[in-house]
Amino acid sequence: MIAGYRFAVLIPFAAILSPLRGYRNLMNTLPDIKIVLVNTSHPGNIGATARAMKNMGVSRLALVNPMEFPSGVAVGRAASALDVLEQAEVVETLGEAIEDCALVIGSSARSRSLPWPMLTPEQSAEKLVMEGQSAQVALVFGREDSGLNNEELHLCHFHVQIPASREYSSLNLAAAVMVLCYEIRRAVLRDGEGADKAEYEYWDQERATVGQMEHFYEHLERVLVEIDFHDPENPRQLMQRIRRLFGRVRIDAMEMNILRGILTNIEHKIQDPQD
Repeated sequence: MIAGYRFAVLIPFAAILSPLRGYRNLMNTLPDIKIVLVNTSHPGNIGATARAMKNMGVSRLALVNPMEFPSGVAVGRAASALDVLEQAEVVETLGEAIEDCALVIGSSARSRSLPWPMLTPEQSAEKLVMEGQSAQVALVFGREDSGLNNEELHLCHFHVQIPASREYSSLNLAAAVMVLCYEIRRAVLRDGEGADKAEYEYWDQERATVGQMEHFYEHLERVLVEIDFHDPENPRQLMQRIRRLFGRVRIDAMEMNILRGILTNIEHKIQDPQD
């Protein structure tokens, strides 16, 4: 520095705004992730969930057999997230809500008798953001008092558990939604910074949806009964373990059609062994 003088570096105002605009655009390009609430008992929790979703830029809400909806209480708790409530999908069963989804992650607060692939909140967010670029994906939350039942959890490919304090691990429904939606938000920001090439970018087929997989499981169970491999009266968790297996593998639509074709041929051979 020359004595007695100070130098100022002049930066064009547009150069300052440019990265800010990019950041703002990034924050508004979340993938199409569906938040599913199952059998919610208090409408206030639905409204608070809508608000938490909008805070994090997530807009798709599905309600499975809510106790009370529409509701003025939900509207009051939603604040400025009324659009999320107004566009909410209301269905009778979880199967209906996730039928078109290729990835479903269910929140679970406790261990189950049959272990299921478990993800951290961060891992869940990474998967949802990655696969949400090319397919429908869902994050499922259960009842306020008891969560998701075993049958509902078995419809999910993965489970996620928020590592809350052991002294008091029970989270309010909207708080749990906020935690996981925040992780989704962070995953989008990380992805925008330049991540490795994701599997969905080079895979040649879309993943099978939950609805397609349910038809496959019904077909498979029918054939297993016909060949006397599976006894519905003494199932020994066979179908649950098969669900867990295919949930880990995550087959695509073409692979599922191949398996369905094999099962159909087995049925034909059983019905006409001389064919």
